[in-house]
Amino acid sequence: MKNSEETFTIIVKTMAGLEAILAHELRGIGVDLPEILTRAVQFKGNLELMYKANFLCRTALRVLQVLSVSEVRDEEELYKAVQNIDWSEYISPEQTLAVNAMVNQHKITHSLYAALKTKDAIVDQFRDKTGRRPSVDLENADLRINLHLSGDRCTISLDSSGDSLHRRGYRKVQGEAPISEVLAAGMVMLAGWNGQTPLLDPMCGSGTILNEALMIARNIPAGHFRSNFAFEKWKNFDARRWQEIKSDARAAINDTKFTISGSDQSMRAIDASRVNLKSAGFSDDIKLKIINFQDSHVEAENGTIITNPPYGERMQKEDLNGFYSMIGDVLKKKYSGYEAWLITSDFSALKSVGLRPSKKMTLYNGPLECRFVKYELYQGSKKAKWQTGNDPEPEK
Repeated sequence: MKNSEETFTIIVKTMAGLEAILAHELRGIGVDLPEILTRAVQFKGNLELMYKANFLCRTALRVLQVLSVSEVRDEEELYKAVQNIDWSEYISPEQTLAVNAMVNQHKITHSLYAALKTKDAIVDQFRDKTGRRPSVDLENADLRINLHLSGDRCTISLDSSGDSLHRRGYRKVQGEAPISEVLAAGMVMLAGWNGQTPLLDPMCGSGTILNEALMIARNIPAGHFRSNFAFEKWKNFDARRWQEIKSDARAAINDTKFTISGSDQSMRAIDASRVNLKSAGFSDDIKLKIINFQDSHVEAENGTIITNPPYGERMQKEDLNGFYSMIGDVLKKKYSGYEAWLITSDFSALKSVGLRPSKKMTLYNGPLECRFVKYELYQGSKKAKWQTGNDPEPEK
């Protein structure tokens, strides 16, 4: 098993559309030349960078240590590829394992079958060498193995994260159609909000965007609230270095006060937000109120709105166009001087906002393809703003 100084290939999984943000985060923790893949970033690193990626990267879903990459065309070749690895380096017969498999365009069509063949190859290797074998524990395994079959390419990795990294540990209550913590953090980072202006989420649901924004502004590590990571059970776990990484990161947390507020028309949503804010220790840092967006009151001359308004999953189709039209009217009439960022999977309803977006990005909320759009809100026309001479002419 790798020691602290050895380097190996690491793949960090993320959500589609957040790859560039993740690569930026990885460079920030010391990664050289991260390679952007589809829903992932790959790089050469050591145990320290693997620990840091798990603890610090807000847009990471899972951090994998690659053990082998080979050509596998059928189940026999898969069995051989798994047996080519000396599993005694990573696990003992007294320990437990779990295998997660993903299969794409392969002769083996079922991921559960691929996982079963991988498990068989590992336990057969132990049985042949020692007469004993590790057992399977899907919930709390000592070693989690990740198998990825795509075409004839087989990648076998160790999962260093355990639970998906979007499970920060602070969210105790989920609202209706909740947004992932990783997606919420990615949205805040894509919007470029850093605490310099007030932040408002006027349809805040269970408060995930608010929580993630405050964690970013105060430099609170993404893994701050998590109780464990899978690599803590590995044979080569460097407990001293892990404690140093956590201590250094937590020492960099600031206690600056930021203007962050959330509102929602649903009392249930605000109650859920309060529970989650309290869980994170943020109750005194983020203001919440129950109010419809159209009745909201602007409390600053400028600011940033980031929100996940209801769309097809949560509203009847006939209500959506009117609802999004209302959003556009309120933004235009009340929030001049603000930047507003909305995410939605209903592209036709988005047109009802009636404002021209200055930026448009494709993101995914679970399986739903979404647009993340930015509106720059000015008094009068955008052209009039540029003619004041206070702002440069936009790039063509």
